[in-house]
Amino acid sequence: MALDPVSSDSRAQAALALHRFGFGPKTGDIERVAADPRGALAAELKAGPRPIDDPALASGADDARATVAFQQEKKREREARRMQASADMAAPNTMAGGDTNEMSVRKPGPPLPQKIYLSEAQAHYQAALDADVGLVERLTWFWSNHFCVSADKGLVRSLCGAYEREAIRPHVLGKFANMLIAAETHPAMLLYLDNARSFGPDSIAGARQHKGLNENLGREIMELHTLGVRSGYTQADVTSFAKVITGWSVYPPRRFPERGGEFWFNERMHEPGAQTVLGKSYAQDGFAQGRAVLEMLAHHPATAKHIATKLARHFVADNPPPDLVDRLARRFHDTGGDLMQVTQTLVTAPESWQAPRTKLKKPGEWMMAAMRASGLQIRDVRRLVNTQNLLGEPLWRPPAPKGFSDDSAAWIDGLAERLDIANQTARLVGNDGSEPDAMVDAVLGPLASAETRQTVRRAESRPQALALLLMSPEFQRR
Repeated sequence: MALDPVSSDSRAQAALALHRFGFGPKTGDIERVAADPRGALAAELKAGPRPIDDPALASGADDARATVAFQQEKKREREARRMQASADMAAPNTMAGGDTNEMSVRKPGPPLPQKIYLSEAQAHYQAALDADVGLVERLTWFWSNHFCVSADKGLVRSLCGAYEREAIRPHVLGKFANMLIAAETHPAMLLYLDNARSFGPDSIAGARQHKGLNENLGREIMELHTLGVRSGYTQADVTSFAKVITGWSVYPPRRFPERGGEFWFNERMHEPGAQTVLGKSYAQDGFAQGRAVLEMLAHHPATAKHIATKLARHFVADNPPPDLVDRLARRFHDTGGDLMQVTQTLVTAPESWQAPRTKLKKPGEWMMAAMRASGLQIRDVRRLVNTQNLLGEPLWRPPAPKGFSDDSAAWIDGLAERLDIANQTARLVGNDGSEPDAMVDAVLGPLASAETRQTVRRAESRPQALALLLMSPEFQRR
């Protein structure tokens, strides 16, 4: 007996699930997911984050040690060249030999930090392309931006990819407190926000070296990572918390060749004594003192509201439905920050499905959606990195500790660049024989308006039809 055809409503729900909660459909995904759109999201959550087991990727600590060794070797080479140049100038009748001439035209490859960055970028993008729906990968991107670090900050360039693999990815469906602790103790974060050089004013090392407190990490943990702005904490709380996390540092690879690049609780840098944060006193207890404050912040009601608002804004609407925010905040609070249950609440809440599709996809998401829709594979990761740079959201390079904006208004001005990328993508795909209506059905299904269908249908070529589809309002939106 023939099966009943999938209803138009089910196909619309499937397309919405793929665009709002994932990275957009690949060929056949809408029909596949239409049997049970919510079930497809639930199945991806149950499977959890896929570990990236690429033997080419090392740990962050290994990358740090390798990078510092690379920098030292380059320094020795520069010094040797300087000394050789001085000797050549002093020697009469010096003539360049064949070996020197050959080396002068040899093109060096990218330096080691860039090689590491590109290898991590390849894994980052490939995981999004390979995902069934992409919900868990979207969560990884969301939390990586929430707890952002920047590849533009010295040694962090070699660590940012490992940071996402080590501190973010394993915890996106776990307890928020665990991800908070993993992020704040990761060397990438400690270096990015300068806590590795924060000395307690009355610590042994601070008194001897006449170095003082750096409040960057303490402030950003409260303002951006947990409580949110205007949530009741004071400058005194920031200062006290900054003292609590003094000594949270990184083993310098030059001094500690076997442990360099790992987290280091340096007691000599740690401010002695009890500290009061948000009205509660925390006794001097070494590293555990800071961990206790993070646990308190992770379970604070203001943190629940802050995280709920950010999740709803990211996935659903710039001005998220208040009922959805309240629902997520209650779930966060009631479960002790269980992100699996919070995400389940997000993807099953009626407000998440009923909200109009007015929210613009961020550049990286749109780029991945375009690749999935067109069937393109990664041939040269540098092309993707450069593309995301052009679109204004360079990978792991946020403009500030706040991360990239989740508001649509921040990305409106970049639509012209998206048109150029859409045309380039279409040219790479070429004339693959796809019919315009079939293209629209595979990528948007019932979400496509009559105007979009007509526009794509009137294209002068298959590549132009694909470019117009990728630039359609329905494809741009979540």
